Amino acid sequence: MSDIQRVAIIGCGTIGASWAALFLAQGLSVTAFDINPAAEATLRALVSDALPVLSRLGLAKRADAKPEDVVFTTDLATALQGAQLVQENGPERLGFKQELFNNMAQHLSSDAIIATSSSGLTCSSIQEGMDAAALPGRCVVGHPFNPPHLIPLVEVVGGAQTSPDTVARALAFYAAVGKKPVHVQKEVVGHVANRLQAALMREAMYLLQEGVCGVADIDDAVAHGPGLRWGVMGPSTLFHLGGGPGGVQHMADHLLGPLMSWYAPRDPVVDDELKKKWVDGTLEMVADRSYQDLSRQRDEELIRLLNVRKEWDGYAQEQQEQKK
Repeated sequence: MSDIQRVAIIGCGTIGASWAALFLAQGLSVTAFDINPAAEATLRALVSDALPVLSRLGLAKRADAKPEDVVFTTDLATALQGAQLVQENGPERLGFKQELFNNMAQHLSSDAIIATSSSGLTCSSIQEGMDAAALPGRCVVGHPFNPPHLIPLVEVVGGAQTSPDTVARALAFYAAVGKKPVHVQKEVVGHVANRLQAALMREAMYLLQEGVCGVADIDDAVAHGPGLRWGVMGPSTLFHLGGGPGGVQHMADHLLGPLMSWYAPRDPVVDDELKKKWVDGTLEMVADRSYQDLSRQRDEELIRLLNVRKEWDGYAQEQQEQKK
């Protein structure tokens, strides 16, 4: 459970607006800030589109929520008034974030959590530029996967000065609003999920550069092979199943060694030629399908998958309770 009821969104791009939709649907009081007044229209449009999706996922605790319920302002102090948690979504520039966090701290109570959606900067690097009076111990990374209102994952990473209580409260808050928080216990650039994505893209670029296969075949190999399984379970659980009756121990004894050699022996040279090969191959693959069409397909299939997983999790829980 979480006692946080008032949140502030700082930065109303795609990520910030998506967060706003989720928090609003969960019945929280939401104030959103952006320095650009035009961001309000984008915010309202995305929230309007996201609310029906959240309802289909069972994440709309407030059935009468509407985009106008999000209070939009271009004044930072107004946005932060009374906020118990801040979800910051500003540009990935260290100096900018350090200054912003110092400024935000002046308008927040001492127990308010300041969470950044940053996918690349570490919490410690932001804290290093903060004044002691800003209480950097209440800062944490709360990195979502795009779009935040749809993808459950949130990577929670404390910095060198982050208090254990801040991490615990952040984990509890994200879980309470329907997310799947993962506690990343050691700071690394890119956190966890983006590093796993990067490893896959490194291999894809190597295969493309070496002429092993084209972009479309690489995408098909993932989407119609391991990608289907990854949508259900994580890699270690799947390898456990792949080991048959011997499970993960059998996999560790017989396949883990060879598996650790099945990757590119060197980094691909990402030069202009390879970039063009990748871009041209991707555009040829998607053909004339628009951004909107592709996004709609992605979101619709994710919604169905998430609902199936939710149904299965409920069934599995019932089975466990019956065994007690």
